[in-house]
Amino acid sequence: MKPLSDQLRTAIVKSGVSRYEISKRTGVSQAALSKFVLGHRGLSAKAMDAVGLFLGLSITSRKGR
Repeated sequence: MKPLSDQLRTAIVKSGVSRYEISKRTGVSQAALSKFVLGHRGLSAKAMDAVGLFLGLSITSRKGR
């Protein structure tokens, strides 16, 4: 299983929504999103929450790990 940050990066890219639109709707700067997607920096928990909620993501637990 990939780390949550990698899963969020993938979700952003696959969403088909521009970073501009995500930024506008979440309040997370385009620069921060770009650096995050490129793997140059992380996002704060607050920013990850905002982007995850915007994209309709949720966390589920896997049993047996």
